[in-house]
Formats: sequence, structure tokens, C-alpha cells
Amino acid sequence: MPRFVPSVLISDCWGSMGDLTFYHVDGRCYYKKKNQCAFPGTAGQSAQLEVHRRALAAWRTLDHSVQLIWNSLAEPVISHRPPFDNTAHISGQNLFVSAYHGFYTLGKEHVPTPLPWEKFPVYAVEFVSSAVVDEDNLRLRFRVWFEDCPSPEQYHLLLKLQLNKPGGGKNPGKMRNFLALAPCSAGDSTVDFLIKDYREIWGLDLNEYQAHCHYLLLDRRTGYRNIHTPLKFSFSV
Repeated sequence: MPRFVPSVLISDCWGSMGDLTFYHVDGRCYYKKKNQCAFPGTAGQSAQLEVHRRALAAWRTLDHSVQLIWNSLAEPVISHRPPFDNTAHISGQNLFVSAYHGFYTLGKEHVPTPLPWEKFPVYAVEFVSSAVVDEDNLRLRFRVWFEDCPSPEQYHLLLKLQLNKPGGGKNPGKMRNFLALAPCSAGDSTVDFLIKDYREIWGLDLNEYQAHCHYLLLDRRTGYRNIHTPLKFSFSV
């Protein structure tokens, strides 16, 4: 993996340009040639691409004055791409598209209203139990705690999940999104996820599974989401 050497004109690189992709490992920048993949994508990936295209089209329909409002709202939102020094911020378009995707995930796809970014509450999630429902569906239950949150029902838990055989590793390309059946609630509450046709999704029919997941919160008022937290657990069916 060739390493990128900074110069007076260009101190760092990230993202893709032409057939090259720049990436970072342990604070150092490297580059590689992009793979030329003929894979057209799954039906789910194609559907997500269409959502993204609708979000971009919706952004282009906004009056320029409204786009400027989005730009101002995005100024305090820290980017999670290099450089990782809390000086880079996202654009108004990034914030708009994020909100659009959030409302789509919540089943309420629409052109979002510009609203300020608010810090997400401190919370924790713990796996509780699993159960097979109607032979083909899997119910996963989690306990959720909030600290000093006056309205936990404002948030919905989203799970990015991959099931694997015991001891199997994580493959981000096999993670799938699942929304909790109901919003969060106050106190020591539980939320359920229904994974329909779970054996077919990952091509596994086992008595025991290794679960790799990321969980995050969706703000039901703004459509914004927080940074995901990894979680790994095992369960039997």
C-alpha cells in the first residue's frame, strides 16, 4: 500500500479522485487503486441509492436562502472524516441529506425542515434475550438506559446487525439496518427488533449465533442520528 507523501501544496488527502482512493491507518495517509466492480448491487442497496438520489434532488429544489440556513446550522457539527482534529465541519447539504435519510428510516420520508443540531443524550444499550417468532422471524430484545434525558421517547433505536456462526468475524458489508418496533421510553426500558426471515438474510440455519452490531439513536423530531456504538453478543434459538 503506497504511502502518500505530503508536500507544501497538499498536506493531506482523503476520499477518492479518478481511480485512486486515499485512506488513513494509524494517522498516516495511503492510497490504492479503486476496484472496478461489475456487481450491480442488491435490491436493498439499489433502494438505498434511490433514497439518496431523492434526497439530493430535494436539496436542489430548495430556495438558496433555505440552503444558506442549512449551511449555518451545519457549522457546529463536527465531521467524522479526516482531519480528526475537530476543525472540519460538514456542509448544509450533508446535514440535510442526513435528516432526509433519517426520516426515511423512520418511515416518514419528506423534505426536512432546517432545525439546529442538538447534542444527543448519554445512553447505554444491553442485549437481553432472543426468541423465534412464527418459525421464520427472530425477535431481539435490548434494555436501554438514558441519563438526564427529559424526553427519551424523542429517540428511536436503530440496529446495524450481522449474524454469523459462533466465533465468526464481523463483515461490515453483511450488516443490515433494523429499526426498533417502538420508540424508546423513560426509565429502565426495553425495545424489540423483529428480524424477518433471519435465516435467509445471512444464509445460516444454526442453533447458536454470533451477533455483530452497531446501535445508534435517530431523533424523531429532526431526523438526525448520533455516532454508532459497537456491540457483540451470542445467543441460542
